[in-house]
Amino acid sequence: MLFSSMSFLVLFLPVTLAGYFLLPKVLKNLWLLAVSMIFYAWGEPEFVVIMAACIAMNYGFGLAADRFRDNKYGGRIVLILMTFCNLGILGYYKYMNFFVENVNRLAGKEVLAPTAIALPIGISFFTFQAMSYVIDVYRKNGKVQKNILNVGLYIAFFPQLIAGPIVRYETFSAQIKDHPVRASGFRAGVHRFLYGFIKKVLIANTMAVIADYIFTLPAAGELTVGAAWLGAVSYTFQIYFDFSAYSDMAIGLGRMLGFSFPENFCYPYMADSVTDFWRRWHISLSSWFRDYVYIPLGGSRVDSRWKLVRNLFAVWFLTGVWHGAAWTFVCWGIFYFVLLTLEKLFGLPQKAKQYKVQGLYRLLTLLFVMFGWVLFRSESLGEAVLYLKTMLGLTSAAPKVSWTLYYLWEYRWYFLGAALAGTPLVGRLLQWADGENIPQGEKNPPGLAGELARLVVHGGVFFLFLLAVSELVMGAHNPFIYFNF
Repeated sequence: MLFSSMSFLVLFLPVTLAGYFLLPKVLKNLWLLAVSMIFYAWGEPEFVVIMAACIAMNYGFGLAADRFRDNKYGGRIVLILMTFCNLGILGYYKYMNFFVENVNRLAGKEVLAPTAIALPIGISFFTFQAMSYVIDVYRKNGKVQKNILNVGLYIAFFPQLIAGPIVRYETFSAQIKDHPVRASGFRAGVHRFLYGFIKKVLIANTMAVIADYIFTLPAAGELTVGAAWLGAVSYTFQIYFDFSAYSDMAIGLGRMLGFSFPENFCYPYMADSVTDFWRRWHISLSSWFRDYVYIPLGGSRVDSRWKLVRNLFAVWFLTGVWHGAAWTFVCWGIFYFVLLTLEKLFGLPQKAKQYKVQGLYRLLTLLFVMFGWVLFRSESLGEAVLYLKTMLGLTSAAPKVSWTLYYLWEYRWYFLGAALAGTPLVGRLLQWADGENIPQGEKNPPGLAGELARLVVHGGVFFLFLLAVSELVMGAHNPFIYFNF
């Protein structure tokens, strides 16, 4: 089920909220677990068995981790078995056919038969959450749950089940027992959900129409220089507003139900370096790999450059593989490994500041990010190379500037809205309208003019929400990119 669907808006969400607020406190978590399982089973009910197995398995591993964490060898054995089982399930469903395909390619014939395995939606996200539970219990960063239903709620909680943010157990553990809903938090949650809904339907879906069309052109031999740049820009906007919109809606839904989720994006296209970009993009995934892979390997506090490079490679190879079973994703991860290694070894962001060329370095960062998205979006490495060569004018393709300008003009308001919403301007305006992050000098109510201004902001958001709903009713293009992961 999609957050940006009529079935969610008019059926699932109202029923969920009504049940949550009408039931006594002792039944609230049970209700949330029940509706979360229904949410997951909505389109593909057979995958609920996998979810239930994941919950039961990690409930057992959590008890074992708590029991043996003071035993040097026993605790390590539990963690190794837990990692093997969780990654084994993930590998079987997500990477088996990729493995079969490459074995057959190397052999030059069909050695292994392709399987009919379907990918359970959101498996990469809930697998990482399950692993976080066991590891944090072992590290004493959260109390073990003796009630399996609480473990189920943590792993399967519907707001962030399908596409994150990946909520660490140490963040969630205290909220399982007590998560009161306050009027101010509920109101802010509604506004955050509406903002994400608008971003998804009006910006991401529109950018998807342009990007999806242009990325079919290389295979047909019809890609031009202008179209290549337009497609890259459109997809750069699409993936950000698609994924960040889901995170906005997840965070908003969590607040409506009394839960606080970590921020997952912080205006990543405003980054001044590639390192800064990854501090701002998919923050929950970056911090997961940092705390559970990079730091345990030694992080950057190692005694040789070789070990630093090794640690960076491990993280970014795994990051690429996590995103998908294709060589494009592997190369995308290695691409960022190279960029981040260069920045760390040679201090490039610091040198840009030293020589006062931060603006140029910021632009280069955005260009590299855009090139990375081309690799990420392409169906094959060959298609990605052709696309990038066309962007750089290294093919015989004509620029076709007029065609590009026509599309820019046709969708000018969407591109303008995307450019503005990608900066802190809109976010700060909405926070101000919600009464959040008010400057220290504004201690008193803002007065009539201020209240009218806030009313205008809220009215504008509601108008855009109605516009987005009308787009859905008319059958707008409405997938979520990260559902594939």
